[in-house]
Amino acid sequence: MTSSHGDGDGAQAHYDRLAPSYDDNWAYHPDYIAWMTGRILDRAAIQPGQVVADIGCGTGLYSRGLTAAASRVICADPSQAMLDQLPGDPALIPVRASAQDIAERRIALPGDRPDAIVIKEAIHHVPASGRQAVLHGLAGLLPPGGRILVVMLPARIGYPLFTAALERFERLQPDPAEIAAMLSSAGLETGVTCDSYRLTVRKDRYLEMVRSRYMSLLSSFTDAELEQGINEIQERHPGDHLEFADRFAFVRGIRA
Repeated sequence: MTSSHGDGDGAQAHYDRLAPSYDDNWAYHPDYIAWMTGRILDRAAIQPGQVVADIGCGTGLYSRGLTAAASRVICADPSQAMLDQLPGDPALIPVRASAQDIAERRIALPGDRPDAIVIKEAIHHVPASGRQAVLHGLAGLLPPGGRILVVMLPARIGYPLFTAALERFERLQPDPAEIAAMLSSAGLETGVTCDSYRLTVRKDRYLEMVRSRYMSLLSSFTDAELEQGINEIQERHPGDHLEFADRFAFVRGIRA
């Protein structure tokens, strides 16, 4: 439930603003974090001693758990405010860079080529026109047997958002099948699997998250539009809690 939309400076400004309170949104869901971390470790086939690049890592919410297997996790994000929230673990190596910076070799990752590259709910921040070139560039960093794992929401979601936000999400969200085709065209052996996690959230807490624009998608709505949307959520979802399935596509490419 962390997906958001926005490109370039707008997205970076959003995350700079959100950074100090970003992890607070997940203090209520430690089981979810453990579940997702396990899925990433499994699908990226991360083995003890390997090096992982977590591109678009944010505060390192999942990078931290990847050190359970990986010897080093390169934590790349264009927001310095987000990177500043990383814990002081020597296994976590911060790099201020976007996916485009890395793919185009404007900023080099430290050390040898990573055994695995993870992009969790960040591929939509790459403009559609440059998405294939970025994925090809990242694929070129992989050694033989290296993996790239793109974790993303499907084109339609079941979040308890207001109608205008859901419709805008669907217009902006890339299709996992398109991402898989791009990785295939980069010469990787590609597959898509899906999984879901049942979330229960206090409604008042979720409305606070919406009001604070926890998704950068919500930054495209005015304050008045957001309040109208919150009223719609309250009317459509009576009761104190919201329950919904958080569904994900895991797009994996392997270098032969």
